[in-house]
Amino acid sequence: MTDDRRHSRMRDSVEDIRTASDVPDTPQTRSPTYRLAFADDDFLLRTDLRPMRLQLELLKAELALDEAGINSTVVLFGGARIRERAEDAANPAVAELSRYYGEARRFAALVTERSMKAGGHEDVVVTGGGPGVMEAGNRGAADVGGRSIGLNIVLPHEQAPNLYVTPELAFNFHYFAIRKMHFLMRARAICVFPGGFGTLDELFETLTLIQTGRMPVMPVLLFGRAFWENVINLQALVEGGTIAAEDLDLFRYVETADEALALMDDWPDQDQRRHHIPGRKE
Repeated sequence: MTDDRRHSRMRDSVEDIRTASDVPDTPQTRSPTYRLAFADDDFLLRTDLRPMRLQLELLKAELALDEAGINSTVVLFGGARIRERAEDAANPAVAELSRYYGEARRFAALVTERSMKAGGHEDVVVTGGGPGVMEAGNRGAADVGGRSIGLNIVLPHEQAPNLYVTPELAFNFHYFAIRKMHFLMRARAICVFPGGFGTLDELFETLTLIQTGRMPVMPVLLFGRAFWENVINLQALVEGGTIAAEDLDLFRYVETADEALALMDDWPDQDQRRHHIPGRKE
């Protein structure tokens, strides 16, 4: 029983659900309109109730993370298809990226060890909860006996949580938007490994939020310079005038877990660093 229920003077909602089910079976009690609103799945899943479902998805994970004492996180984004062993990858090109599974695992272990020494409430590793780089991140935290978070999403082909996510910190989302909010609301650093559309989406949303001042400046570390420069020509955006040259300072390329950890520690804070915000007077 939660503190709210124990100290409330109002009748317990859970008790009312039990009471409402213990009534005579009549046409009236079988009617959908008789069901308690908060216990009526058909009602809660109506299109009209979407704003309420968005709020519930935001609130459920927020309350659980607060209760777990998670104050800040280190986010790991990366491809689900990157496997621990190159021979397990279906595509030879993806097989060449398998080394980043090991780097993600080692980086998560290093971050988690430091977090645990400081009490385990800061810099808790968070991933998307699935396979590939996500699994490596949660696995690295588990290797050193630490907690880690998994923010899963319901997909057409169901994505189950990997077995290294701390069970009480394993979440599942319907709305991508709310899941993205939880990735970034507590973030102190963003580490992006090679990946596909989802990884690119997460990277660019993070950079946009920082560039426009909606998020504080923080370490954004891209593992695998060769991969990223082959996939994205960000210099072309500068040359085309669609971003400022200083926007390229919002992130850094890294190759190893040790290099990433060193950059996290040496990253200028918001007061020491300026970045371009469109329309801002310099």
